Amino acid sequence: MYKLVVVDLDGTLLNQYGMVTENTKNVVRKTIEKGTDVIIASGRPIDSIQTIAKEIGSQKYFIAGNGALIYDIQKNEIIYNKFLLKEKVLEIIQICEENSISYNVYTDQRILATALKYNVLYYQKENLKKEENKQTKISIIENMYEYVKNKEKENFLKITICDDNQTVFQSIIRKLRKIQGIEVLDVSHMSRKTIKQGTEEITIAYYYTEITVKNVDKWNAIEYLIQKLNIKKEEVMAIGDNVNDKKMIQEAGFGVAMGESTPEVTRNC
Repeated sequence: MYKLVVVDLDGTLLNQYGMVTENTKNVVRKTIEKGTDVIIASGRPIDSIQTIAKEIGSQKYFIAGNGALIYDIQKNEIIYNKFLLKEKVLEIIQICEENSISYNVYTDQRILATALKYNVLYYQKENLKKEENKQTKISIIENMYEYVKNKEKENFLKITICDDNQTVFQSIIRKLRKIQGIEVLDVSHMSRKTIKQGTEEITIAYYYTEITVKNVDKWNAIEYLIQKLNIKKEEVMAIGDNVNDKKMIQEAGFGVAMGESTPEVTRNC
């Protein structure tokens, strides 16, 4: 029997509209009742994950920021973290601003955005269907560089870079890879999300990458939990669909790639 099931959110636990179906909730709850811990591992910030964890009955831990932190739900505290230094965040912001490319800064509590575009637009539409205390917190910042520079108490999980032009996107990626001490997620496909505008369904498509501090990924965070829980990697099941899930799917005792996973995952897992 598996002692730990680690599941991604977007494209995995959540459906295309960002919701957990009743059937999925029942499956997760029955799994927990049988003695297997189920935890979420997502790129989202704490508050966004916390509400979903409560919804599915996951009461022990979750992983946020693609492995940048582990949160102890019962103690209401961060027990593991690898945050981006403010100096690195400012360096990345400056490159994005100089090249007029869309980006968002994820802290442990919220998303700092320059505009409601791409993935942030999806989260905003998702928020409209939720009670206020269950929404992903999004703050629109007019001057991101100055805001981050002058912010004293803010933990930076990751930065996402988005653009719908592949040439522009690849150009910025080459510049970002020259920065020391960061991890630039290797994503070459377009992300596609569906939002509802009245009775109409609209697809948002864009290229994106995620930037964290060096050696941050979901599997490294899972390894910390494996040691803490005194279990073996063979007793872990990992379920995901995207490039940031690839390592945990490969390394877990049993890895599951969703049916509509990105090509990079299905080719290598």
